[in-house]
Amino acid sequence: MSRVGRVGRVERVTKETSVLVEIDLDGSGKVDVSTGVGFYDHMLDQLGRHGLFDLTVKTEGDLHIDSHHTIEDTALALGAAFKQALGDKVGIYRFGNCTVPLDESLAQVTVDLSGRPYLVHTEPEKMAPMIGEYDTTMTRHILESFVAQAQIALHVHVPYGRNAHHIVECQFKALARALRYASERDPRAAGILPSTKGAL
Repeated sequence: MSRVGRVGRVERVTKETSVLVEIDLDGSGKVDVSTGVGFYDHMLDQLGRHGLFDLTVKTEGDLHIDSHHTIEDTALALGAAFKQALGDKVGIYRFGNCTVPLDESLAQVTVDLSGRPYLVHTEPEKMAPMIGEYDTTMTRHILESFVAQAQIALHVHVPYGRNAHHIVECQFKALARALRYASERDPRAAGILPSTKGAL
């Protein structure tokens, strides 16, 4: 997929789901996503397109129960694939941030590709509980699952917003850009690991 080889591929199979994720950090935003949860597909599409990641996600899950396992296991596999694609992290910027407005909503995302999982997440209370078949309480759980496997520190803050669709979507767009900026190679730091510890 990538001439420079920053590609991750993860298959995760359980009794509840079957997930395949492929990501190329040096792509052009080509996305092929199918989870069976329409709004989630839309959010993963935002992640690939705005991050300029080539992203393939194929998930089959126990949607006859609900969407929880499908969403969670996809996020876990995505985080693992992202970590795999980062490789040794030599020469990357490491830190990234982005603020994205979407009409009345605003998301602020900051990321550190630190090798240590940590999530801080805030969004407006009393959001609509569902967007189609997407449970809006799952946004935080998606981020928790992604962070746990990607081993990154992630701060996501939505200080205001009214429309649940907008509140969630601006988070994914800002996340995409922050991850893109953090994972890009710094031309001034070729061959340098961005850590005083000597490890990330």
